[in-house]
Amino acid sequence: MTQERSDRTGQVMSEGVMSTGEGMRIFPDVEACIDCGGCVVACKRTWDREIDNQRIDIMTMAEGTAGPQGENADKTGRLEAGENPGETSLPMQCYHCHNAPCVSVCPTNALQKEDDEFVTVHEDLCVGCQYCLSGCPFGAPQFPDSDDGSARIFGTGGIMDKCTGCRQRQDVGKGPACAEECATDAILVGGAGEIADELESRDSQPFFNREAMEIIFGEEGAQFFESGDAG
Repeated sequence: MTQERSDRTGQVMSEGVMSTGEGMRIFPDVEACIDCGGCVVACKRTWDREIDNQRIDIMTMAEGTAGPQGENADKTGRLEAGENPGETSLPMQCYHCHNAPCVSVCPTNALQKEDDEFVTVHEDLCVGCQYCLSGCPFGAPQFPDSDDGSARIFGTGGIMDKCTGCRQRQDVGKGPACAEECATDAILVGGAGEIADELESRDSQPFFNREAMEIIFGEEGAQFFESGDAG
């Protein structure tokens, strides 16, 4: 595990939060996630979200299935070897991707990649077409005000909402609420090299394939996770 880190107020931040602000990514460590739902509660409480609006969700695959070495052993290693990883829980949210597909497919520029690399929603430009829902491979876009979920060209798909990366918290040196309150530090926040280093120190690996890693970190950033030399 990493050393304790402090924000600008001197408060100790979660071990999963290595740096905040410009260029940060949010990334899950599936070896550490225990599906406790603490991240979901932290997000809802921090941003006063409605019950049916989840900016972060936990996807559980192969529920109730143990891997060859037990329920919590070497999931990513088993997956890389093409073997059954057993029950695996994956925090899903906006990772503020380097090559954000949602931004590419948005026809009205309602989704924008900002100069500090956060992906933001400009609600006044969103027409509810839900193209972003199809474009995002991580299920981040939410449409809490959608009528029956059917997308139309103008207006009835609802206004898109998603994880903001707790940008306002990061502006004052704090980590995202989900990561700060994760009991097992399963949500990592930092640059590509920092996240790769942290996973390596935990003897963990990314859950996603190369294509997904290049979406999140870009081609150059994804190389940190392949070489194991992320310094």
